[in-house]
Amino acid sequence: MGQQLRVLVAEDELIVGYDLCDTVSEAGYIVEGPFDDLSSAMLAYQKTKPDIAILDVQLGDGIVYPLAEQMMAENVPVIFHSGHLTPQEVATRFPLAQALSKPCPPAEVIESVQRAAAAA
Repeated sequence: MGQQLRVLVAEDELIVGYDLCDTVSEAGYIVEGPFDDLSSAMLAYQKTKPDIAILDVQLGDGIVYPLAEQMMAENVPVIFHSGHLTPQEVATRFPLAQALSKPCPPAEVIESVQRAAAAA
């Protein structure tokens, strides 16, 4: 794969967050997270810009859209991971982002990360 890509994971359900991190890590990526609230995810983003982000739409302290918009403005591919919104609802607001519904099989998560990596 060459240089390892860094993936930021923001997920407020800790079990789901750790599962996502394990899945991404086992596929050979460097993982930052899981971050369960917007403020810690934003701080981590400012500290070390990731190559890709997997973001739950609703975090412990609010909606993730401001962070997602900042990331996309800086050419960081975003994969939304939500149990509240459908991929179609996310695509309406963020047509360039990928969206996964919870629960999402690990293979689908990895395929999305690989698509994002190819686009990065």
